[in-house]
Order: sequence, then C-alpha cells, then structure tokens
Amino acid sequence: MKLSLRELSVSFRDPDGRAFSALGPISFEVAAQQFVCLVGPTGCGKSTLIRVLAGLLPATSGSARCDGELISRPMDQFAIMFQDANLMPWRTVLDNIALPLEIDGVPRASRYETVRALLPQLHLGNFEASYPAELSGGMAQRVALGRVIVQAPRVLLLDEPFGALDALTREKLSLDLLRLRQRNVQTIIMVTHDISEAVLLADRVLVMSRRPGTLVEDIAVELPRPRRSHMIYLPEFLRLAKRVRESIETLNSL
Repeated sequence: MKLSLRELSVSFRDPDGRAFSALGPISFEVAAQQFVCLVGPTGCGKSTLIRVLAGLLPATSGSARCDGELISRPMDQFAIMFQDANLMPWRTVLDNIALPLEIDGVPRASRYETVRALLPQLHLGNFEASYPAELSGGMAQRVALGRVIVQAPRVLLLDEPFGALDALTREKLSLDLLRLRQRNVQTIIMVTHDISEAVLLADRVLVMSRRPGTLVEDIAVELPRPRRSHMIYLPEFLRLAKRVRESIETLNSL
C-alpha cells in the first residue's frame, strides 16, 4: 500500500489557548512495501506524524492518503506498535498475541493455531503460558511485535518500538523484525533515534527538522537485503550513518 503526504501540518493549543505548530508542512511518498525510518531531533513531530497516519490524530491542514484514500480514521490492514508493550497483565503470552484475532471474531482454535505457529519465530516457543510480569523487557516487546505481526497488516507503523531496550536486545529485535518481514512484506514507517538502527533496517531514512518538523533530507539506503548485523562495519554503512548523523547535528547547531 502506497502512502502519500501532501503539505501535511498539525497544530495544537497550549494551556493559554495559543496555537502552536507541531508538524509541517511536510510532503513525501512511501512506495508499497518500502521500509522508511524517520529520524530527527526530539520533539520534531515524528510521533505526531505516526498518529496521523494511524488515523488517531487529524491533520490541521494538508492530507495523508493510502492508495489515494484520505486517512481520517484508523484503517483496515494498518497496525501500530509503540515503545511501551502495553500487554494485558492478566493474559498469557498466547492470549496477548491472539487478542487482535479474538477481536476480529476468529474462533479460539484457529487463532491459537496461528499464534503457536508464530511463537518460534519470535523466540517465544517455550513461553506461551507465561504472563507479562514473568517476561524481560525484550521478551515483552517480542510479544507486542507478535501482536501486530499476527494481524498480517499491509502497513506497519512503529513508534520507537525498541527505544527502551538495551543495545544488544534492541539489535536482536531489529533483526527479528527484518526476518519476520521477509515472510510478509509490508509498507513500514518507523520512528527511531538510533542512527545505526535506521540505516540497518530501512530502504530510506527521512531526516526531519526541529519543531515544527519538515523534511530536510531523504537518504536512500541501497545496502543489499537480507540485512545482517555484520553490515554495520561495512564502509557503505558507515558512510550512510555518517551522512544521517551530520544532517541531524547540523539541525542541532542551528
């Protein structure tokens, strides 16, 4: 599914009722099945943009469209994942991942069969009966990732999904995401503050300005797929990471 933003802006009001611009105007397109990472200074509107695309927040002006249809509400075949796993503590791993299928009315036996087939791919094969309190942070995020993957969305919106994890766990989950995507290729937009993560995962890295966020650089990442962790040492990877970093540092020095 193709995403298209045209002069999109979002404004809010402060406690005194004064309007301030949080995002835009910003315009770009994301081709079907493309993986795009958004980077930029804290507070530049990256999460606001994700919420607009998810249909959770209306644009003040301009538009966001999916295959030509205006995004004005949560859309079918979209799934979103946040930094907080937001698992239900009274539900097991199996039942947390199966929740979207349960909501869609999938019979119990069928949804459990689907989730059990997914668990080994998430390295959770021995934890289907565990509860969130028994899981590490990385395992909890694997459950949250499973909960969106099980929906087989055509568009996946990721708002710093691994931001609270340590570096090694974050890298493992990033590679898990790539591996799962090979089985069900989707259009993905991901917010991250980690430059190496952005270059390792994405087809394009979009650098946003300070608030109100606009697009300042669109960097193509032409590293071969499938991506592997050792690629972070390749000269081309280092060149791209340096370019992204310099773009962000230029913004921070203004």
